[in-house]
Amino acid sequence: MGDPSLGGAELDRRISEATEVVRARLAAEPALEHPRLAAMLGSGLGGVVELLDDEPRLRIGYDQIPNVPGSSVPGHAGELVAGTVAGMPMLIASGRAHPYEGYSQREATLLLRAVIALGIETLVVTNAAGGLDPAFDPGDVMLIADHLNMSGDNPLTGPNLDRFGTRFPPMTDAYDPALRAAALESAERTGVALREGIYIMLSGPSYETRAEMRMLRGLGADAVGMSTAHEVIVARHAGVRVLGLSLITNKATDDVEAGATHDEVIEMGKVGAERMVTLLGDLLPRLA
Repeated sequence: MGDPSLGGAELDRRISEATEVVRARLAAEPALEHPRLAAMLGSGLGGVVELLDDEPRLRIGYDQIPNVPGSSVPGHAGELVAGTVAGMPMLIASGRAHPYEGYSQREATLLLRAVIALGIETLVVTNAAGGLDPAFDPGDVMLIADHLNMSGDNPLTGPNLDRFGTRFPPMTDAYDPALRAAALESAERTGVALREGIYIMLSGPSYETRAEMRMLRGLGADAVGMSTAHEVIVARHAGVRVLGLSLITNKATDDVEAGATHDEVIEMGKVGAERMVTLLGDLLPRLA
């Protein structure tokens, strides 16, 4: 899957190439030149881009950034959007490349590492997920308290990139407690009901069997998806603070009448996305 030889000096070179292209584009807009906040958007969550101030804005297609894989999944725009929130420069990755599309986790996180190299200090990750907790309903928003990486891979495999972080980074408190507290405060202010739970990442692309749903729930997971954990590992490796939010798009309990389809996930995502945008509209300016 992907390029099994990609790592070490070659991976570092490709990250640097991508970083320099983005840096050069940002240099054309002095207000955007030094972003400290970034967001990775999941399926159907492109509306978060509209939280950016009207001007200045800059859009860079993934196909314009060297070495960065695009996303072939519907609901992912495939562009890096630069803008400001309350005057603070921010980058939004609208769409992501998933490992199940044929990329290694090192390839799938190359754009994120290029963004981190620009000086990002805080990352907001979002995703669409199935609700393993029977109390969760489609359209709910879940604050990620922790995760289980059951994808079968790790983006830090291979020679360590010392300029980003240490060989054995700790993952305790992977999701920053202070950022989670701020999200809960924003939920209270906006009236958005915010669940909280454990996210589990599987490799995909198939959805879960009933037996797998029971197993995942037994492991302590509240929501399941095919992204995010590898991105959080890369961010924490580099000392970046992380806030994670899952949009529950379908029931993933073993008593469901029929399994989810991607079209249903996208459609239900539109309902819950409004809630997530409302929440982030209050929260993002407070992360400045």
